[in-house]
Amino acid sequence: MGHPDPIAFTVGNIEVRWYGVLIAFGMLLAVILSAKRAHTHNITEDDVLDASLWLLPIGVLGARLYYVLFNLEYYHSLKDVFNIRAGGLAIHGGLIFGITAVVCVCLHKRINPLNMLDVMIPNVALAQAIGRWGNFFNGEAHGGPTDLPWGIMVDGVKVHPTFLYESIWCLLLFFFLTWWDKNKRQAHGQTLALYGILYSIERFFVEALRTDSLMIGPFKQAQVISICAIVASILLYRYSSRHFRVE
Repeated sequence: MGHPDPIAFTVGNIEVRWYGVLIAFGMLLAVILSAKRAHTHNITEDDVLDASLWLLPIGVLGARLYYVLFNLEYYHSLKDVFNIRAGGLAIHGGLIFGITAVVCVCLHKRINPLNMLDVMIPNVALAQAIGRWGNFFNGEAHGGPTDLPWGIMVDGVKVHPTFLYESIWCLLLFFFLTWWDKNKRQAHGQTLALYGILYSIERFFVEALRTDSLMIGPFKQAQVISICAIVASILLYRYSSRHFRVE
């Protein structure tokens, strides 16, 4: 099975790609679900929407700039940099910039940032699960050759569908974190920390299969960031459990 037509539909002379449609749908759904769950954290829907208004554009900008930073040799003009319809968003950049934006909004509104992020982060995992299918339509973010029956055809070669591995993991992560946040969370930041640990473990191993990784010297940057995120998330979980208990 190869990847299908990446074009979802056209508006005049503008081609709208599945990549953008799926990412936009995932983000919209994440915002809606976060707003619906806001009351469980004593946060208003308006607070979630205010944070989302900054999170979404800054997150997308961060995801693009992060990707471009590690592929500067392929970008020769601002037009190339901002042409994201054909792909080229790095989730780690989106998370770093997006989380920073939420923290800034929360500090301005005098809301506990960790509490807000606990509301949002399970739904971020759902958005990732949906958005990864944009990579399928673009024929990107795949692994190396495989003989496994669920392999996909790319340029005449059967390869690991690493987008699928991550999509399934993130979908399971969404259900688990939603359950945990509702039934087991005892401190602000625990749900965020569990996301950081569990997503990073998956990303470290799936990244080993990918053939289009961004690099830091001889190392795959996603694996380096994943290790750092796991350590930071473990420290956050332990610290929050001692100092940010839910009352």
